[in-house]
Amino acid sequence: MTKFLEETDIIDYSNQDIQKLAINLSANCKTDVEIAKNCFEYVRDNINHTGDHKDNISTIKASDVLKYKTGWCYAKSHLLASLLRTNNIPTGFCYQRLSCCEYKDDIYCLHGLNAIYLKDYGWYKVDARGNKEGVNAQFNPPIEKLAFELKDNEFDLPEIYEEPLAVVVQTLEKYKTYEEMINNFPDIKLGETVNKSLERNI
Repeated sequence: MTKFLEETDIIDYSNQDIQKLAINLSANCKTDVEIAKNCFEYVRDNINHTGDHKDNISTIKASDVLKYKTGWCYAKSHLLASLLRTNNIPTGFCYQRLSCCEYKDDIYCLHGLNAIYLKDYGWYKVDARGNKEGVNAQFNPPIEKLAFELKDNEFDLPEIYEEPLAVVVQTLEKYKTYEEMINNFPDIKLGETVNKSLERNI
């Protein structure tokens, strides 16, 4: 479980602003569930989803997501992981392969979310991408209420990852603007290697 508590270049929770926010969000909380809910709702409600707001920036590092108050779903999951790991709550990364029809027709892409290890419930998936009309992600363990229900030809990647997938990081590093991202979302197909650095297959 220690792998799900580690700091990395992207999950950079030693950043002073992340530390301060993580402490504030955990103040007066008695359980990991209370802390996790506060952190989840902060990221969901106070950080723009870059695509929804058409912000012309692609953040990657958790500290930049907090600084600029915007991120694609992947980047928002990086910030949420940082806040939770700061509070000693194991947090991993999960992905779905969904239709990207709200941006372009007939294409699929990865969607990023988190899995949180709660003492009384085990792994619990949450989606902090941000709510809008037709999207209503909630925190109510053990019931999972994610942003999207899977449709035909969509699927969950089966693993919980300690680090963001390489293809996600590479995409966010390469494509900076809104227009670049909607034309180059990260994607994989069932059976492909999704993170060569971890040497894992789905």
